[in-house]
Amino acid sequence: MKSFPFFFKLEGKACLVVGGDEGARHKANLLLKAGAHITLVAEELHSSTQQFLNDKASTQPITHLKQSYSPELLKGMHLVIAAEDYELSKSISADARAAGILINAVDMPDLSDFFFPSIVDRSPITIAIGSNGSSPVLVRHIRAQLESFLPARVGDLGGLVRKFRDQVREKFPNLDLRRRFWDKHISGLASELVYSGRTQEAIDLVQQDLNSSDKYEQGEVYLVGAGPGDPDLLTFKALRLMQQADVVLYDRLVSDEILQLVRRESELIAVGKGRNIYSITQENINESLAQFALEGKRVLRLKGGDPFIFGRGGEELEYLASKGVSFQVVPGITAASGCATYAGIPLTHRDHAQSVRFITGHRVGGDLNLDWQECIKPNQTLVFYMGLNGLEVICNKLVEVGMPSITPAALVEKGTQSSQRVFVSDLANLADQVREAKAEAPTLIIVGSVVQLHNQLNWWGVDQNNIAPTDQSSD
Repeated sequence: MKSFPFFFKLEGKACLVVGGDEGARHKANLLLKAGAHITLVAEELHSSTQQFLNDKASTQPITHLKQSYSPELLKGMHLVIAAEDYELSKSISADARAAGILINAVDMPDLSDFFFPSIVDRSPITIAIGSNGSSPVLVRHIRAQLESFLPARVGDLGGLVRKFRDQVREKFPNLDLRRRFWDKHISGLASELVYSGRTQEAIDLVQQDLNSSDKYEQGEVYLVGAGPGDPDLLTFKALRLMQQADVVLYDRLVSDEILQLVRRESELIAVGKGRNIYSITQENINESLAQFALEGKRVLRLKGGDPFIFGRGGEELEYLASKGVSFQVVPGITAASGCATYAGIPLTHRDHAQSVRFITGHRVGGDLNLDWQECIKPNQTLVFYMGLNGLEVICNKLVEVGMPSITPAALVEKGTQSSQRVFVSDLANLADQVREAKAEAPTLIIVGSVVQLHNQLNWWGVDQNNIAPTDQSSD
């Protein structure tokens, strides 16, 4: 982050705008909306700027000085806008910086101390988007997306919160309790009433809840699937709950990009269990989840993939239920679906596989205790989770019980992430290929005829030493 976004209070503050073109007019208009007092200095005015002055001068605090710029004009100013040619703007910038006054030179980032953001105005809610002056066009596109996404009456919801702010503060001196009260209404029925224009009904609802709620003592656990790594694959509900959590217990496989989306004030606790790393037991995790919730906190249990597919989510919820702790569950895109999709390998296909089997490849005591005969049924795809360490055993066992050694097989490393690699080969060669490339967890192994489609359907990531498997149509 090269510049820090601030919201300045400019009401009644003196600001200098040097220039008479449309850029000067635009900046002056923004400052006027914030309540600033504007002095516009220009010997010549663009016709649109002249019309702007004619419209505003009688009702707004803006004064036009028909003269050239001089350093004396900086006295008493809080901000300076230079909308002139480069050489004059360079001189204005130097003078302003010497005087300790913030300067913005229009379209000249090197001369500027601050930048005008693109603004989504739903007063009192204001959203500012900036790019440090590097890409105004992209910023405008982002603003347009936000404009279409935000409800038109979100500002009215902000007004509702402001109306009850003092009452809620008095009722709930504890910050966490206040936040929980507002989260309930901002994401609940009160917000929907405001958005549909029934603001008085929303006011009555909040007042009723405020009168009847003595305490919001008990917390809640959010068991959320974070998907295989790409933050764009999160569900809307997952993102919303991530923004509400007071404390976050996250697994080793949750990507840094996803953790960046958690509420900044949250306490982050890593509880991942890597291979041969058992410092944090499942019992410790269960107890921590219950303890934090019983202390009144909103606890986010963030798991890679889907919490109910090899994620031990069911075990954690059983423990919470036994302790009387409330919880919610948000499914995530499981690694099999996400990694296969990003590798261009459909798990089922009319010409290749009519079923798919999810299997844990985690070895216990060095062994994989699986029903290997079930694994070699025709027209099915096998997907092994957590199988990197046991890859050679998996390939050898499948061949040993009768699967052809030329059966297509793939390993996806860090699937859906920017560092994704896909190794495509067959059962006879995949383990050697992966070992030579020093692949690292997390990985997913896919075995079956569908792997042949990777060459045609691959759209993401990089192939690594792709050994095209033999066509099995004659087998």
